[in-house]
Amino acid sequence: MVKRRSRRQSNLVNYLLLLILLGLLFCLVFPFFKQQEKQEPQTEVRKEFIARIAPLAQAEQRKYRIKASITIAQAALESDWGQSQLASKYNNLFGVKGNEQDGTLLATKEYVNGQWITVEDYFVVYPSWKAAVEAHSKLFVDGTGWDHNHYQAVLEASDYKQAAQALQERGYATDPNYAAKLIELIEQYQLDSYD
Repeated sequence: MVKRRSRRQSNLVNYLLLLILLGLLFCLVFPFFKQQEKQEPQTEVRKEFIARIAPLAQAEQRKYRIKASITIAQAALESDWGQSQLASKYNNLFGVKGNEQDGTLLATKEYVNGQWITVEDYFVVYPSWKAAVEAHSKLFVDGTGWDHNHYQAVLEASDYKQAAQALQERGYATDPNYAAKLIELIEQYQLDSYD
């Protein structure tokens, strides 16, 4: 009787240890699968974004010598791969600011005096992504109201790294790491293959 009880207790202890080990294994493996689930849709969204915008960027490159990789990377970065409200609702892929007449008022983050702040500003509304890409190209080609050659260095860049650096130097964005972020996106997703 004592042997049976100790054998049952031993089996019960072994069973509990097995359950604990399986529970620990599940806790270690489950987050990995959840992370994979999150990454797969994100990867698909990014592939679809590139497939949709690459032909538009390449068409503008043929017309104006603007590196397609730069256009794609800027659009991806500025619009969160086409998922931001500004891109998905208003077709503004590049964060182009506007005014009351041609824009919509939205909150945005700006890097000012060494820190990120949230401000409200007007952003241009475009009828399509194609129109946004074409307007982006025109900005580089025609320059700004105060300097018609403002983005000439972007057009003359021999590679995407020079173009990204020229954008930052010319103040396209307030982010002090803008060029590095563009270059990282281009290299991570091999966007220079579209140049």
